[in-house]
Amino acid sequence: MKISRRAIETEPFHALAFGQRASELQAEGHRVVKLSVGEPSFGAPAAAREAMREVMDGRPMPYTSSLGLPALREAIAGFYRDQHGVEVDPARIVITSGASSALLVVAAATIDPGDEVIMADPSYPSNRELVGAFGGRVVSVPTSAQTRFQLDARSVASAWTEMTTAIMIASPSNPAGTSVPFDELAEICRFAKDRDAWRIVDEIYLNLADPQPDGSPARTVLATDPDAIVINSFSKYFGMTGWRLGWAVLPEALLPALEWLAMNFFLSASAPIQQAALACFTEESLAEYERRRVELVERRQFVLEGLAEIGLPVPVPPDGAFYVYIDVSGTGLDSWTFCERVLEEVHVALTPGRDFGTVTADTHVRLSYAAEREELAEGIRRLGQFLTRLG
Repeated sequence: MKISRRAIETEPFHALAFGQRASELQAEGHRVVKLSVGEPSFGAPAAAREAMREVMDGRPMPYTSSLGLPALREAIAGFYRDQHGVEVDPARIVITSGASSALLVVAAATIDPGDEVIMADPSYPSNRELVGAFGGRVVSVPTSAQTRFQLDARSVASAWTEMTTAIMIASPSNPAGTSVPFDELAEICRFAKDRDAWRIVDEIYLNLADPQPDGSPARTVLATDPDAIVINSFSKYFGMTGWRLGWAVLPEALLPALEWLAMNFFLSASAPIQQAALACFTEESLAEYERRRVELVERRQFVLEGLAEIGLPVPVPPDGAFYVYIDVSGTGLDSWTFCERVLEEVHVALTPGRDFGTVTADTHVRLSYAAEREELAEGIRRLGQFLTRLG
């Protein structure tokens, strides 16, 4: 029997291999400090957990519209208005089974075989696989610490060809946790829009980004480009990773196609989870989220100071998400070997740069500071021990 070429050529997510090995070590009785996975330690807020218990009382739970529960779409529109000062028509919001499903249907709706999509290198690996699954070609633009491991307008213009149909940006990003400066993001979007290309912006970590100088939340791309395609999720800021709920904000012209694709790809997102997610937008829940964001900023500073003390440089301090991207080239080890050895020898799980592209594949590793502070302290202590053994 034949396995599709698409399945054979799909790259694995290497971070999962380290997670699997970490689980094996735990089963053997070792305490493993897991700093490899981008999963907040906080979990869902109390109001969402209680709402989930209430909705699972045996009542009928039919499918929602493929575009999502109207009340939840309205709540998300209110979130954009109240948090970011942007008016979004709830009709333009599509609820999906996690941000991955949002990216899946957006890729299906915007990419034909031979289309080129510009992305930064490094970037989140699954996005590249989705583009390839629909016959598109990823144009990976090398970035550096000087560009905060992000695209800028000059690099986008240099990579552009007559086959370019979209740019895909994550701000803040995974793995570096850095944002594209807003003026630069606006210029990139203008450049792409003038050439009739899609602007697909992953804002999954937007509300974990540092506030603006006046204290207001980081700005959404919709403030400068209302017709950009925006991907977001309940996983990171809202702490609901395993609940698998996300959304996309779409230009009106794309809505019919997305609705038909959603019907066929996943029919609709989970009805009870959509009901429970309404509780994420209460005053109580939003106050809890802000406390969590501040705690993550404090964890970031704790980790940056700890890494500096043991001699592991972070070339670009992050301004959002919950990752630091560490340059390990000075250890004499490539990033894969570094991650293998620290896992086996001092039982700390990190993610090698190989997952995120080629530019930093051998030189950088990602550390997630979404873990509890006690775990972060122990992880840094053990990394210091490992470096001491290296001499």
